[in-house]
Amino acid sequence: MSYVTPPDFARKMIDAGESKVFMSTRDTLIRAYMAGAILALAAAFAVTVTVNTGEPLIGALLFPVGFCMLYLLGFDLLTGVFTLVPLALLDKRSGVTMKGLWRNWGLVFCGNFAGAFTVAVFMAIIVTFGFSEAPNAVGEKIGHIGEGRTLGYAAHGAAGMLTLFVRAVMCNWMVSTGVVAAMMSTSVSGKIMAMWMPILVFFYMGFEHSIVNMFLFPAGILLGGQFTWLDYLFWNEIPTVLGNLVGGLTFVGAMIYATHYKTSSPRTRDAGLHHDDNAATVPAE
Repeated sequence: MSYVTPPDFARKMIDAGESKVFMSTRDTLIRAYMAGAILALAAAFAVTVTVNTGEPLIGALLFPVGFCMLYLLGFDLLTGVFTLVPLALLDKRSGVTMKGLWRNWGLVFCGNFAGAFTVAVFMAIIVTFGFSEAPNAVGEKIGHIGEGRTLGYAAHGAAGMLTLFVRAVMCNWMVSTGVVAAMMSTSVSGKIMAMWMPILVFFYMGFEHSIVNMFLFPAGILLGGQFTWLDYLFWNEIPTVLGNLVGGLTFVGAMIYATHYKTSSPRTRDAGLHHDDNAATVPAE
């Protein structure tokens, strides 16, 4: 059977986290770069579909193709390593340290940003004919997304920041579930089906994904969006990264580790029977 049981894929999660800590700098950067680029292409594709059809659900239904491609190719997203790498540290794998964890996260962040920014530049060129004319409908849509999800949050002050953070938490709850879901099957079709569902949920619900935003917001600035790099970093990227970390590690990694890898001792049948016997001996009044 292609199904992998929870205790087995929990072990695979920890093994994957350990392997990423010891991966070479070159390979880590290349895999992160390609992951950022492919996810950015998927985001551009989804926005294009939404603009052309007028139906956001269709764009959301098709967006997971990028996530499935990058995962099957063995590339790494920051949101994924946020969930997997700490488990190897928690499990006290030999040689896994906080320094190694921070090194991996830093390299993956840089690689993801470089890949997403490359696609942002390419898309800006495409939708403006090499910056020779105003952005087309897709370019205008990308610019407005950046405005609404920076200045829109800023207009609500602390409440906007809280909303942004919670959306980021919810995002990586779903995205990391997709990462883990791919480990539930040994077949390509099984992995794709398992990944598709949570990724669809996050995209359609408008949750905040740090790597998708590494494409949308720089592209929006390049296309004349009415917000700044400071707006992007303070009112989106930094809180989104922190929320993604909390969501993936807390609601996915730690939960699966606690209940499927470090399981508690089961209750014994004798304890329950003994309780019942005592209850039966209590005299009726």
